[in-house]
Amino acid sequence: MSMNREERRQKRQEDTKQAAVVVVIFILALAAVIAAAAFAVYRFWPRNETPAQTPDTQQTESVLDTQEPESEAPEAAVDPLTEQAQQVVSGMTLEDKLAQMFVITPEALTGYANVTAAGDTTKEAYNSRPVGGIIYMQENLLGTEQVTEMLTNMQNIAIERTGLPAFLSVDEEGGTVTRIAGNEAFGVNDVGNMSDIGATGDSQNAYNAGSTIGGYLKNLGFNVDFAPVADVLTNSANTAIGTRSFGSDANVVADMVSAELEGLLSQGVYGVVKHFPGHGGTDGDSHDGAVTLDKTLEELTAAELVPFQRAVDDGVSFVMVGHISVPQVVGDNTPASLSQRMVTGVLREQLGYQGIVITDAMNMVAVTNSYTADQAAVMAVNAGVDMILMPQDYETAYNGLLAAVQDGTITQERIDESVVRIVKIKLQMQ
Repeated sequence: MSMNREERRQKRQEDTKQAAVVVVIFILALAAVIAAAAFAVYRFWPRNETPAQTPDTQQTESVLDTQEPESEAPEAAVDPLTEQAQQVVSGMTLEDKLAQMFVITPEALTGYANVTAAGDTTKEAYNSRPVGGIIYMQENLLGTEQVTEMLTNMQNIAIERTGLPAFLSVDEEGGTVTRIAGNEAFGVNDVGNMSDIGATGDSQNAYNAGSTIGGYLKNLGFNVDFAPVADVLTNSANTAIGTRSFGSDANVVADMVSAELEGLLSQGVYGVVKHFPGHGGTDGDSHDGAVTLDKTLEELTAAELVPFQRAVDDGVSFVMVGHISVPQVVGDNTPASLSQRMVTGVLREQLGYQGIVITDAMNMVAVTNSYTADQAAVMAVNAGVDMILMPQDYETAYNGLLAAVQDGTITQERIDESVVRIVKIKLQMQ
């Protein structure tokens, strides 16, 4: 039966509705599939996010997470020898510490006019005041057997009293300054003037000179030699140094000084470089009066200080400071040996030296004309000096230091600092 027009219209509407429902269902199903696929991609596909979330970075972070939190850098470790020296010093009386800061003649120790032996008088004097070292002059040194016995006895006395060796020292440069080679009784050859050795330009010759000097000094019982001369001869009119210097070229002098120090040490003798900041550019002689070096710090650094810097870099154990005024650096005519600016500011801080600083002989006119023995001793120690050589009057100098510590002019810490340096070198000698 055929449908009328109204029936056909209603049927088309129903068909359209059904088709729409199917389309909607299809679209919803497709959307669900797309959503599921997108979630899977998001969940499982590697993501290129910030570097902190990449697998490699995550691994690095996990390693870092297992480490301890960063802390402040630890203090520099103290070497065992320094610790040992500190322990020794902590057990010493103030009086013994101060005694260790002097190097004196055997006459100053005993009160005798001329000493050529070390017997009961020396032992009694040393037990009362155990000085750091003894310096022997021409009149103390008569021959091989006598010197060997005297130094052996002296060293035994020192070790028995303090448990440490004494610095048994001498001026033995070669050439014009020879306490041993200049005396025929010892039968040793003089190595000659340092100026001649420097002129060869071969530092092996300086090493050989040091080894030769060190050899015969060690055989006699010495362990410290007040050499080599590190002065650069920048003033041709200089007479105090002259042929004692290796020459006028600072680098050649530095090479020679380092080589001679090595030669001395190869025989078990410690060298003392002298005369900081340099005596080769002066006109006068500090034995006779004030000596001035009219140079700036920059000028000194370019010439006079070069051999000292090399020796410091090589680990030298002793530097002798001269009584040389450097007004353009210090600001007045205070001798370098008594100047904090020169000892602490230049030698220690600029050159980086941490070994023993010893004065030149304090009985020279350059010091005694302006300062009493106690004044000079106190100024030297406050300047940063560790050892005082041959004060004009030992008792006055020693008592001056003691009084200065007791009234706070010099701190206990300043004394301990020096004595630790002294004891450390003595421990090396054992």
